[in-house]
Amino acid sequence: MSTNGNGRTQTITLGGGCFWCLEAVFDEMRGVTDVLSGYAGGHVPNPTYRAVCAETTGHAEVVQVQFDSEVVSLEELLSVFFTIHDPTTLNRQGADVGTQYRSAIFYHDEGQKETAVRLINELNEANIWPNPIVTEVKPIDTFYVAEEYHQNYFVNNPGQGYCRVVVAPKVAKFRQRFNHLQK
Repeated sequence: MSTNGNGRTQTITLGGGCFWCLEAVFDEMRGVTDVLSGYAGGHVPNPTYRAVCAETTGHAEVVQVQFDSEVVSLEELLSVFFTIHDPTTLNRQGADVGTQYRSAIFYHDEGQKETAVRLINELNEANIWPNPIVTEVKPIDTFYVAEEYHQNYFVNNPGQGYCRVVVAPKVAKFRQRFNHLQK
C-alpha cells in the first residue's frame, strides 16, 4: 500500500473532468485528509493551467487525494469517483472536451492498480452504462500542484457560474447518494 508514514494514509491521483468538481466532492468525504488539484500524466515538466487547457502538455486535470484507509477504503473512494463523473466518455465530461478532461486513475502502488482494475471490470459487467468504461489506469509519474487559485475553488467561488451549474450538482449527487461517507 502507498503509505505516508503511519501505515494508514494512502494517496491516489484521479482525473475525471475538471479538477474543481473532484476536489469539491472529495473534500467532503470522511477519511479524506487532503485534496490537491493539479496535473499528471503528461510529458511537459511544470505545466501551467493555460498550457494544459491548450492540450500541449499531455496532462490531465487531476486531484491527489490523501485518505485514511482505516476510515474509508480505496474501493469506497473509487465508487464515489465513478459515480460523480462519466467514465465512458473519452476525453470529455459534459461540455468540457479535451484530453485534459480524460478519466484516469494514477495509482501509487500495485494494490491500488488491482483494486481499480477489478472495480472497472465489475462495473462493466454490471452494465451500469450503455458504453464500456474508458478510464485509463496508469502508475503515477509526477504530480504537479495546480496554481493556488485552483485550490478549494468551489469553496472560495460558490457563486461562480461553472460552480453553480457543474460543480454544485456533483456535490449534491455525492451528498444524496453517499450520505454515509460524508464528514
